[in-house]
Amino acid sequence: MSTIAEDAFRDLFPDRDASQYSFSLEYSGKFRPYNGNVRRRGNAIAFNFSRKWKPISREIQVGLCQELYAKLFKVRRQTTNMDMYAHFMRSIHIAAPKIHSDPVLKAAFDRINDGFFGGMLDITNLRWGTDSTSKLGQYEYGSDMITISTIFRDAPQELLDYVMYHEMLHKKLKFHTKNGRSFHHPPLFRKMEAQFPDSARLEKELSGFARSKRRGLGCFRW
Repeated sequence: MSTIAEDAFRDLFPDRDASQYSFSLEYSGKFRPYNGNVRRRGNAIAFNFSRKWKPISREIQVGLCQELYAKLFKVRRQTTNMDMYAHFMRSIHIAAPKIHSDPVLKAAFDRINDGFFGGMLDITNLRWGTDSTSKLGQYEYGSDMITISTIFRDAPQELLDYVMYHEMLHKKLKFHTKNGRSFHHPPLFRKMEAQFPDSARLEKELSGFARSKRRGLGCFRW
């Protein structure tokens, strides 16, 4: 019986000889929910997935492999399985257990939810990350988790709220895929982000705030 990784390759690259490669797929507890990666060494292609993927349908796992193949081989292609995978990832937050919270982050989430989303955005997992000045916030689809850098523990409230708003937009809008590429900041995202009061000023203040938290100059990313 062919493996998930091999089936994914043959379907995505019908014009290539799959027999020249060796494929492997292992499930690990080292990943966050529904994460995974692929590595190629010569003709050996190895996938490592979160254990959360093990009971998920073969068709969706094929789609994940194909998403990673598209990045590995730098091609732009789209398959039904990739569409199924994207739909799964946009929906998995519904089933993610809500077990992480923090009173400061919860208060920020509630302010933004009430002020910009009519209180209609479902609660997510909330936690502080590290004291990173490069990655200020992150939304993880698989765990429905918003992580905020700890540098915002003593930041002005409007800066924390702006970062929270950015991550909540990811939760609301999710992402879309095309030809093996995922888009997380499409025009609609940027349009809604700019609707935050004084967003241009806050972008500059965020940069200055991050610089003040580290030695030397640098940049930050969302």
